[in-house]
Amino acid sequence: MGERQTVGERQAVGQPAVEETAYAECVLCREPTEYPETVKGATLCPVCEWQEAQRTACSG
Repeated sequence: MGERQTVGERQAVGQPAVEETAYAECVLCREPTEYPETVKGATLCPVCEWQEAQRTACSG
């Protein structure tokens, strides 16, 4: 199987580098999320996602 290469190694052997993906902003704090901009819906950063999960979890 193929080994993983860094961007520098790919450029050194003439392979195209992986394009950087633009990440969507969190709808609550405007920090970058783990999701690309093409994702539909309300995107949350990991911190806000965790806080939202805590708020909506059963307390009893």
